[in-house]
Amino acid sequence: MILINLLPHREMARQRARQLFHVSLVASLVVGALIAGGVYVWYQNEIEQQQGRNAFLTAEIGKLDQQIKEVASLQEEIAALKARQEAVENLQADRNMPVHLLNEAVSQLPDGLYLDKIKQEGQNVLIEGLAQSNERVSELLRNLSRNSEWMAKPELIEIVAKNITLTQREQRRVYNFKVRVQLLRASDVKSAAPEQPAGARPANVPA
Repeated sequence: MILINLLPHREMARQRARQLFHVSLVASLVVGALIAGGVYVWYQNEIEQQQGRNAFLTAEIGKLDQQIKEVASLQEEIAALKARQEAVENLQADRNMPVHLLNEAVSQLPDGLYLDKIKQEGQNVLIEGLAQSNERVSELLRNLSRNSEWMAKPELIEIVAKNITLTQREQRRVYNFKVRVQLLRASDVKSAAPEQPAGARPANVPA
């Protein structure tokens, strides 16, 4: 028996093809959405982890900054304590400086030279006096430079000749002088010794 299909088979084939295409399209969209959603979730997870690491690093950096500030504060306190300790030590040592100054002035003063004034400002000492000659002033500078344990860096500031009247008929030529010298602390005595060689000529010593 011969069967004859009277239905529009070509139209039905096209309809099935369209349905298959629509199903494939929907399936592709679903798969694409799932993939996109998975990638989005993965990136979000990575971003959250990175944000967590950044927050941890920020917190640790904040702690380190605080520790650095504390260390800096401790260093400042240590420096202040050292400065106060040094100031106290210097004050204790400076109590004996006038005694050393007077002792050195007496022991290093040559004959023919007289002192009028001794002025101390910190470690700097200004000595003024009267000398019979330039050689006496030079000898004073040499004594302070070579023989003095508590004085260093003697410097002649000025020397002025003048005549003084001894009697109505007798006058004598003398020299007013000013010498600056550095008075050493007890802690500086040992280190000051090699600073001035034994054969060195004091500054501004008159010829």
